[in-house]
Amino acid sequence: MFTSYAAIGDSFTEGMGDELPDGSVRGWADFVAIGLSRAAVAAGGEPIGYANLAIRGRKLAPLIEEQLAPAIAMKPALLSLNGGGNDIMRPKILIDDVADKLVAAAQTATDAGIHVLLLSGGNPAKNMPLGSLMQRRGDELAEAVRARGPHAGVTFVDNWADEELTDIRYWSADKIHLNAIGHARVAGNVLRGLGITVPEQWGIDEDAVARASRRNTLGYYREYVVPWIGRRLTGRSSGDGRAPKRATLLPVTIEDHAA
Repeated sequence: MFTSYAAIGDSFTEGMGDELPDGSVRGWADFVAIGLSRAAVAAGGEPIGYANLAIRGRKLAPLIEEQLAPAIAMKPALLSLNGGGNDIMRPKILIDDVADKLVAAAQTATDAGIHVLLLSGGNPAKNMPLGSLMQRRGDELAEAVRARGPHAGVTFVDNWADEELTDIRYWSADKIHLNAIGHARVAGNVLRGLGITVPEQWGIDEDAVARASRRNTLGYYREYVVPWIGRRLTGRSSGDGRAPKRATLLPVTIEDHAA
């Protein structure tokens, strides 16, 4: 049973696409923390501590440089690691280099006595512009990580291979980030991979979330695609100046349990 959990990553782990009424984001890592905490309490323990250091827009190298050491310093029982999604959307990428960095980061954490959850993101290629490029590169990265094989102390959850998760109903209006239903499905995949009971419901209005999905209209390109291209051309990131949403291990509260 895990008594504490720290998450590092980019927008996928931060929770983008699962926006709450107050403007904050939730996401699969928050759901996993709730599931772990419920399991701990059900077993007679205390609510777990949870930190989330993920920052949207981060490529893998700065992600690891900025987040891995602070996360390890917290000495969590479990650390989740995902990255590379922003790398494969850039013009040039060395897939093997990204895979090597992921596996090396996982090894660094296991060497510190931490169990690592290494997971891939969902596959958005069917619904997004330039989806064929995303599909090819995502397949190559997923295969490269699989080929390196999980080692002792690592649980690998392969969301990229979850065909159900490619359906448009799981994706937010920007077609790049999962919506609340998608994040909940990833959380279920993760908890099952860790041998933890998945809560029967997460308090999500699935019909309302699914209706928010949009076609690739002119408005879609104006709202999402053009700003993304603008950031790439100017070297900016959506995560510039942002701080982690949960920078220290904090107890998963009763309010979190009721989410």
